[in-house]
Amino acid sequence: MDMRRFVKSLILCFLFFATTAYSQSERTRINLCCNTKNDLYVLLHKNDVAMTVYSTPRQAISHAMKGTGVLILADSYPGHKTSISSQLLGIAKKKGIRLYIEYPASLPGMNIQDTIVATRFERGVVVSDVFGENLKPMSILGINGCHVIPVNVKDPLIVLGRVAGFDEAIYGLDGVKTYPLLFRKGNMLVAMTRLSSFATGRYEPEAYWKTVWQYILSWVSGDKAIRLNHWLSYASPMYGRNAPLPPNAMRTCIRKGVQWFFNGHFFVAPSWEKMYLKYQGNGTSPYGPPVKSSWPNGDGSLGILEGQASHIYYNGTQEYRYWVRSDNQGQVAYALAAAGNYLHRRSYSKIATNLANFIFYHSDLRAGPKNDKGSPAFGLIGWAVTHPWVFYEDDNARVLLGMIGAEAYLKTDRWDKKIAEGIMANFRTTGREGFRGSWISQDSLLKYGWKHFWDLKIVDPNPHYEAWMWACYLWLYGKTGYEPLLTRTEDAIRTTMQDYPGKWIWSNGLQQERARMILPLAWLVRVDNTPQHRKWLNEMVSDLLKYQAPCGAIREELGPPANGLYGPPKSNQAYGTAEAPLIFKNGEPVADMLYTDNFAFFGLNEAAHVTGNKRYAAAVRKLADFLVRIQVKSAKYEDLDGGWFRAFDYGLWDYWASNSDAGWGAWSTNTGWIQSWIICTDILLEEHQSFWSLTQKSKINDIMPQTVRIMFGSGTK
Repeated sequence: MDMRRFVKSLILCFLFFATTAYSQSERTRINLCCNTKNDLYVLLHKNDVAMTVYSTPRQAISHAMKGTGVLILADSYPGHKTSISSQLLGIAKKKGIRLYIEYPASLPGMNIQDTIVATRFERGVVVSDVFGENLKPMSILGINGCHVIPVNVKDPLIVLGRVAGFDEAIYGLDGVKTYPLLFRKGNMLVAMTRLSSFATGRYEPEAYWKTVWQYILSWVSGDKAIRLNHWLSYASPMYGRNAPLPPNAMRTCIRKGVQWFFNGHFFVAPSWEKMYLKYQGNGTSPYGPPVKSSWPNGDGSLGILEGQASHIYYNGTQEYRYWVRSDNQGQVAYALAAAGNYLHRRSYSKIATNLANFIFYHSDLRAGPKNDKGSPAFGLIGWAVTHPWVFYEDDNARVLLGMIGAEAYLKTDRWDKKIAEGIMANFRTTGREGFRGSWISQDSLLKYGWKHFWDLKIVDPNPHYEAWMWACYLWLYGKTGYEPLLTRTEDAIRTTMQDYPGKWIWSNGLQQERARMILPLAWLVRVDNTPQHRKWLNEMVSDLLKYQAPCGAIREELGPPANGLYGPPKSNQAYGTAEAPLIFKNGEPVADMLYTDNFAFFGLNEAAHVTGNKRYAAAVRKLADFLVRIQVKSAKYEDLDGGWFRAFDYGLWDYWASNSDAGWGAWSTNTGWIQSWIICTDILLEEHQSFWSLTQKSKINDIMPQTVRIMFGSGTK
């Protein structure tokens, strides 16, 4: 080698190593007292932040250089508080060390209580402007299953309290019992809970917690420029908003969606049936801890649970709803039958068959008066195994549509008789205007008889309860030509459209009412294709799609307050006490997979097929893309992987919304309402068909004359 080139190489090498050494010495070094499984440690490692980790507070403070920072984290939360002596704190102060301390048992000069308060509905509220424009005062932070140590301090940065609102404490904090969560005291930044379990505890929204942690790390380290370019999450959307989807994304979505039923061990098995019955109780509060992963799945013979409630424990696991409802059985039977056919899994079809038989033969859902041809309750399907004497119209509709779909994929007609009886049982208790009302009890039917309800003059423009049973009537009319089914249904739909939107009664939001209405309007066009019927369908679809975001999500919207059954909470104290929407005011970027997007998905596909309207078809594809992207991905929490939560904030691209709805808040899942309709519609899209065409070969007309005779005899038809 030429000597000059050799010398030049030596100089370049020297400069490289000198520069590297200088840059590494200048890098912010974080001193941590924690174990290497702590979420913050994993996050900092992910962001390539230089760290020194110690096992005790004494080691951390003793070895830390003067003027640096130390974070002492609560690895034994919530069972054990963090102990740190006054002497050690004095050493830190003398060395000019800035401390972040979590969950302390005591601090000099502070009256920290011995008790620990475990909270459920409380959320974090920012009460300082130190976090900048991204997290202003009154911003809300979700901190699940929070255990907090009470203390009195002045000017905290974040407090914990029960507040109403979407992402802002809309009513303020007056009259709210609050607990300081984060505050400054001298050279200390103190958290009275464990903020460092943000990933394990699934704290939301992630963007807000990122801001909090950048502030904490900047304050402790003294480095104002510290940035967390990567975040740590153990339950995240399957794909980013703009990430390219792989060619098999839909098939993967379907496969994982069905596997979720088994991941969650939702199928009741004989070995843990007593435990399920214990938590189910009388059905009024069917909550319990997650089904253990070691417990086996049943085969459908004992039914399937509802899913997960919206309460998340401190360790990130989620409360279960130990309740067996009839509609979930029918919907899941449809999903498994469809997936069994699509994925070529015969085992799914067997479970679907067992669920169907559970509804009609092996439970009280169709037993007693409901199975007595002479009873006015004959043919109706009970709401749940705990309430077999309650008949919700919309629940019956979901059972029956699910069973119709299951039959088609299983290529059988074995439940035709039960399906026809179910539809006609609801029909003969529908009033002369074509409305039925939300529910009827068995006692009232036995007292007054079915003809009392058939002759009632009732108008109930509430698609949440009425619309999908209208769809059942139109489907059966399309297969049998039984004229009264069309006449009363068309009358009810006409009245409902004339009353739209000013007189509509809405449950959790106006969008869900529009979403429910699309299916019967699409099938009305199927059986009676008139300009008026097409106009009604187009009006409903167009108004729904006004709120479809570019990502495909359908934004929630509240209707007139006077018409709402379950509006936003009217006070902080009302938060979490009743059914409620996911939003507090219109314009908040939230999609609802329990009440709106799921049912709109199915209905829009039917509308696109019957009309050939390219705009409808494009909307379905956009919604499908959105649902594929937001499916839950989790390696840590197997019972979440492949599911869909009720809420999604498509502005933040995160699972976030108001969690006020009692039992069915933002992070709830549902084996039937959510999971099944999304999976089934995905499969219909993959097969390039509609539910109507899927079921066109039904032979239900063979038993229709007999069913009409049983239901109506020689009387009114």
